[in-house]
Amino acid sequence: MIVSYPDILSKVSEAMWARLQSNGAKFDVMCGVPYTALPIATCMSLNHGTPMLMRRKEVKDYGTKKAIEGAFQAGQTCLIVEDLVTSGMSVQETVAPLEEVKLKVTDVVVLIDREQGGQARLEADGLRLHSAFTLSYILDTLVKHALVGEDVQAKVKQFIAENQTNVSMPPASAAPAAKKRMTYEARAPLAKNSLGRELFELMARKKTNLSVAADVGSPEEMLELADAVGPHVCVLKTHVDVFDSWTADHAKKLEELAAKHDFLIFEDRKFADIGNTVVMQYGGGIYKIADWSHITNAHLVPGPGIIDGLKKVGMEKGRGLLLLAEMSSKGTLANGDYTKKVAAAAEENQDFVMGFISVSPNAWGVETSPGLIHMTPGVQLAAGGDDLGQQYNTPAGVIGERGSDVIIVGRGVYKAVDPAKAAKEYREAGWRAYEDSLA
Repeated sequence: MIVSYPDILSKVSEAMWARLQSNGAKFDVMCGVPYTALPIATCMSLNHGTPMLMRRKEVKDYGTKKAIEGAFQAGQTCLIVEDLVTSGMSVQETVAPLEEVKLKVTDVVVLIDREQGGQARLEADGLRLHSAFTLSYILDTLVKHALVGEDVQAKVKQFIAENQTNVSMPPASAAPAAKKRMTYEARAPLAKNSLGRELFELMARKKTNLSVAADVGSPEEMLELADAVGPHVCVLKTHVDVFDSWTADHAKKLEELAAKHDFLIFEDRKFADIGNTVVMQYGGGIYKIADWSHITNAHLVPGPGIIDGLKKVGMEKGRGLLLLAEMSSKGTLANGDYTKKVAAAAEENQDFVMGFISVSPNAWGVETSPGLIHMTPGVQLAAGGDDLGQQYNTPAGVIGERGSDVIIVGRGVYKAVDPAKAAKEYREAGWRAYEDSLA
């Protein structure tokens, strides 16, 4: 219908273009999926000077007989423009003829992601989805302004949950359907790492699966934020190596706040060196991470020796290790076979490894022990990204569709006018997504 309303058509195209720009998408030409997206792509092309190509839905048996019309060169990158995505099938029908003429396709922009499995399907095939809006966000906004009742919102969300398109998608790369989740209480006894068991129990007791990333500029700001959001989090994630100063007193105050508000401390150190080196980095230096941080994490790039080194320091202190199986940044190399090897290493070291930093555990194609926890960064109430390659996903998408356990929220909380209020909103959204996934 928007083709008949030029002002709305213009606003739609600009909203989609803005999402592409904020996410840092790069492309040389663009192609709209026939037919609804063609006027949207035309507006974007006219307003921003990007050449547009046309895909013929039915290739003629006379004339050029081309499936793709327009001026382009082999090797150029083509953006796909679509009005909405449900399964991703219409997008993939456009990808194929573009790739046949030697164009590269990496990015897809849509007005609405219906959140029925399309994003996971496209990501499994190496395509990055940019959506101006998700259906959940639209519903939340309409309810907030009393334009739609909560009963309608509940019915739509139930429909989305019951009609996930990735259940029947034939390609092997498609993400499997989300399985019914075990409760945190049921998983706690299955955790072989004592801290992993403690975290499951803490989440169930406190009714929160929120971790706030305290990516602020000073220890004093971190402590202030920890006190404000502490009542709402299960884990506070820190980056103390960005501070100009760090003392034992800072560490002591942070531990006191963790005890006061009942949360665990996770120093996001991302160790990535050989065993002997990480022993010194973890246990010594000016930060002495193992003395105060319950949890830390590591890349498996150096091999399993990094687990042995960290374990040598942390095991006797009752600490836990998260392995970086995936990352939420654009162009990450932590995926595919690497992720599967990380999963295998975790299974073999469950006495110290308590889980993963992951993005889409349901799409790994391997089963992980229920005693291992999944924590996902890059979460905001609205999906999207920033100009540094960080990709954001909603609590419902991370917990419900992707199968993670803990949402990690940074800027959505610490840059809020009222961090405590923002943390409360994320806590409620994350817990609601968890309870919905139990049904």
